Amino acid sequence: MNKTGVATLSVASNALLTLGKMTIGLMSGSVSIMSESIHSGIDLLASVIALFAVRESGKPADYRHAYGHGKIENVSGTVEAVLIFVAAIWIMQESIQKLRGGVEVENYILGLAVMAVSAVSNFIISGQLMKVAKRTDSVALEADALHLRTDVYTSAGVFLGLILMRLTGWKMLDPLVAMGVALLIIKAAYDLTKESFMPLVDTALPVAEQAIISSIINRHSHQFVEFHKLRTRKAGADRYIDLHLVVPKYASVVEVHELCDQIEKEVNQEIPGTSVLIHAEPCANLGENCPLCEEEDECNYCSGEKICRGTAREQESNQEK
Repeated sequence: MNKTGVATLSVASNALLTLGKMTIGLMSGSVSIMSESIHSGIDLLASVIALFAVRESGKPADYRHAYGHGKIENVSGTVEAVLIFVAAIWIMQESIQKLRGGVEVENYILGLAVMAVSAVSNFIISGQLMKVAKRTDSVALEADALHLRTDVYTSAGVFLGLILMRLTGWKMLDPLVAMGVALLIIKAAYDLTKESFMPLVDTALPVAEQAIISSIINRHSHQFVEFHKLRTRKAGADRYIDLHLVVPKYASVVEVHELCDQIEKEVNQEIPGTSVLIHAEPCANLGENCPLCEEEDECNYCSGEKICRGTAREQESNQEK
């Protein structure tokens, strides 16, 4: 299933669950079921936002968005996180009022049934969402999957709370379970905010991915002097890398171009969906025993002049002194 298809499935599922929970919550008077209906309502809104985000983010770059539309998914995830925080605060307020004013819960069987259906269906759909999210590296779908996975846990918690109330007769368990639901929702919102917002401020790629990039570049170390100013960022599922590559002073344009193309190709093989921009600059420093010349008397690239790897660093050190 593609991104749009699984996002549409999530919208349909959340719409049905929200309607069912709201109906049973009103019939039973259970604040925990009502809190779950609000949670599902937020999930429905989040699913609609995710559907819009995956449709828009898939559009090709245009004159107004030269770097594509990938960050729409990050905006989507951030908005969803804010909505979850709002839902959690509302549930806490309702729970406190119920604790103060007393609780009356009816229609336990219907409540148990809707919670069981909710937990099972959301478990299945969240699994599909996460599977597609990981395959396509979609922040919006991953956010939607986390919403629904949280709903699985909270629905199971409400289910257990209703059973305990039925067995013990202690109806205060209902708002207490609802408050537990709210705390889980807040935790999910925090994780989602961290995941979706950071790319909006151009946070660097994870250390593991940066290590892969450096390893790929270093495979070709015999063809260049050094590289520096490596920068990375992410927008939705798209990654962007740029760096300065110091090459032998008299290397031909063709040789440098082929080297850059090969590095870009290998990066995309290891990390698909990556745009690589390499600024090639000539080595301006001369020294002895150039490693590129393999101890030959004359440098193959520099027409008799010797170059030395690392002299750029030495020159910077001398300038500081």
